[in-house]
Amino acid sequence: MLKRDADRGPQSIALPKALFARPAKEDEIAPIRETILAKLALSVGKNPATASPRDWYMAASLAARDRIVHSWIEANRAIRKGNSKRVYYLSLEFLLGRLLGDVLHNLGLTETFRAALGDLGMDLDELKAAEPDAALGNGGLGRLAACLVESMATLGIPAYGYGIRYDHGLFRQVIKGGVQQEYPETWLSFGNPWEFERPEVIYDIHFGGSVQAASTAGGARVAIWQPAETIEAVAYDVPVVGWRGEHVNPLRLWSARAVDPLRLDAFNSGDHVGALTEQVRAEAISKVLYPSDATAAGQELRLRQEYFFVSASLQDLVRRHIRTYGDIRSLPDKASIQLNDTHPSIAVAELMRILVDLEHVGWDQAWDITRATFSYTNHTLLPEALETWPIPLFERLLPRHMQIIYLINAHHLEAVRQAHPGDERLLASVSMIDENHGRRVRMGHLAFLGSHRVNGVSALHTELMKETVFGDLHRLFPGRVVNKTNGITFRRWLHQANPGLTALLCEACGEELMDEPAAIARAAALAGDNAFHERLSEVRLANKVALARVIRERLDIRVNPHALFDVHVKRIHEYKRQLLNILETIALYDAIRAQPTRNWFPRVKIFAGKAAASYSEAKTIIRLAHDVAAIVNNDPSVRDLLKVVFLPNYNVSLAEAIIPAADLSEQISTAGMEASGTGNMKFALNGALTIGTLDGANIEIREHVGDDNIFIFGLRANEVAERHRRGLDAMGDIAASPMLAEVLDAVAGGAFSGGDRDRYAHLVGIVKHHDRFLVAADFDSYYLAQRMVDEAWRNPRRWWRSSVLNTANMGWFSSDRTIREYAEDVWHVPARGSRVQPN
Repeated sequence: MLKRDADRGPQSIALPKALFARPAKEDEIAPIRETILAKLALSVGKNPATASPRDWYMAASLAARDRIVHSWIEANRAIRKGNSKRVYYLSLEFLLGRLLGDVLHNLGLTETFRAALGDLGMDLDELKAAEPDAALGNGGLGRLAACLVESMATLGIPAYGYGIRYDHGLFRQVIKGGVQQEYPETWLSFGNPWEFERPEVIYDIHFGGSVQAASTAGGARVAIWQPAETIEAVAYDVPVVGWRGEHVNPLRLWSARAVDPLRLDAFNSGDHVGALTEQVRAEAISKVLYPSDATAAGQELRLRQEYFFVSASLQDLVRRHIRTYGDIRSLPDKASIQLNDTHPSIAVAELMRILVDLEHVGWDQAWDITRATFSYTNHTLLPEALETWPIPLFERLLPRHMQIIYLINAHHLEAVRQAHPGDERLLASVSMIDENHGRRVRMGHLAFLGSHRVNGVSALHTELMKETVFGDLHRLFPGRVVNKTNGITFRRWLHQANPGLTALLCEACGEELMDEPAAIARAAALAGDNAFHERLSEVRLANKVALARVIRERLDIRVNPHALFDVHVKRIHEYKRQLLNILETIALYDAIRAQPTRNWFPRVKIFAGKAAASYSEAKTIIRLAHDVAAIVNNDPSVRDLLKVVFLPNYNVSLAEAIIPAADLSEQISTAGMEASGTGNMKFALNGALTIGTLDGANIEIREHVGDDNIFIFGLRANEVAERHRRGLDAMGDIAASPMLAEVLDAVAGGAFSGGDRDRYAHLVGIVKHHDRFLVAADFDSYYLAQRMVDEAWRNPRRWWRSSVLNTANMGWFSSDRTIREYAEDVWHVPARGSRVQPN
């Protein structure tokens, strides 16, 4: 049991600035100080008198990077010597966040660098803030990928991450007049000290052209792809440092460039712009994440982007395998390739092309190698997110791959036809070609058929996968679909994001917590300890004060740190139901005005997230949030009992400020539509209570924390499916809810848009007549759940008990556990703490 220090008042509690921060030793400080000065002069080209904080950040990062390289080289040497099987993780997104603090923390050098920089008159925290977030992702998919590759390094699994080195990422979100505007992210403008350019690692990526049949000397028929266009993929490596620096893995990112960057003949003839056309076309591939597919050109660019990084990655790993082992037929024994979502699924056809056309492996053996090598993680049940491509586009851009897909499909359908003769419905359902919507290639089906394991990312999601999007395929291939519930890395989302809480937990659970997430369970013994509650509340208040400062600096809005911080931060999408939260906010605002003398507790509603540039409904939801905030925040009758804020340009660094300050975590997606979520885990780990539906990993969180420590509302997944079968008109739900009807009338009537009745007419119309995401159906249940939150907040002992139990029961949600499960059941590679033994 913790004992409170009687000499410390609540404002003077000692909280360390960093955990796993062994005290700086004098004999270590001086060499680092000298290294930083040397980097500042020789690599950055500045002297201390004129260097900016960004210059010092670059010098400190390069000094830290030097301490990674030897471990990295040694890890590669050990892998080669031990003939270890490697894992290759293919993902379009890797949201790494700022790396200086992450690397120093994992190396245990935070305090040493802090002291060395302090001797030079610089503050480490200021330098960490000068680092831009790497714009390599958008939302949960990229944050999950970052957690998983860090856990692979921590567990000593030899692995490569593969992705794209985006020049500008998704976009930088700017809000003007409540309207989202998109600008390029300029994260590479001043260089990236964490990457190693590999100019010698270049692969040709082909597009278009035709396929010719030919015969070998032995009489075998072969296909020869004669592409019309070739671009180059250039490698950049970013080291991923495991905990305590014991293992380092590379994240290899590809940048696109033209084979001939300048047509000199056109330039000399005066066509200076036309001379650069090929360069612009090639480099567009790695310019931005998820270019809008609202146009045919945008759709083509997306397919080019996906094939570009997949082809480069497979060429790279195949070359490495052949150089090391000689025989491509042993690939499944030495390599496991994980497809993170459907985006990289063209890899199945590309590996078949490499095996059959380039390595001359027979078709049947090539297919066996491919299936044994690949595994596929599905992240969505939304049909529109399971990519399909129009066959004319596919044939024009990747003609050889289209042939291969047709052949894979023919073999597959023939086997189904023999096992289920006459079942035309089944054949249409499991075919890789969708004949009902203009003939399209089903990329999810390709990934499923080309993998030996297909996993969902939460228990509910996996079961729904078996029943819905892959129902017939699951019945044809029972046992292929398995569950691997997502996890998060405690190193970033607890140790670094919330050092104050980590210090308290280390007192309660022992220093073992820094190495073993499961040790956090020992904190449950303090769930009823009032002294611990008080110290916990002090840590939370300090985090809330820090977030309030961010809100004031960015939005010029003052919020009360003692208020309940109600947080809804994630990608803006209709199924994530930010709209439901905003409508409830309006209802609460009306209730406060109608009953001003009621004992209301102050509440701050905090939103953040980006809407896809072409997603008009999501962008309208952002505008509504701002319009509601403008009315609520400036109404003196509310007396600061309710504030609404929307923090722009949500990224990892902003999440690290928001999540430790949250009291309530909004996880309110329509049941059955969120695959898992990882934000829900981060909030619960930091002691926020969840209000949510029984969707994704919310179900498993409830199982771990207990029904009394989570606020569940709304329809269940089976009830959502039934409502969809009955129809999406919500007028009956609205008629049964006078409160919702009043809120929708106010929004439609222009109460929050200066009398403009057109601004939200479309949005209100969707809720009324095409309520696919069941906002109206769940509104009353959500409102009542929020009032249950009010009652719990009135009882501090109950609230902090639940907060402790949320944190204490999150050990299972560590990404280390997730990766161990992949290692054992999917990849068959050894990991620290795993039952799998080396080959």
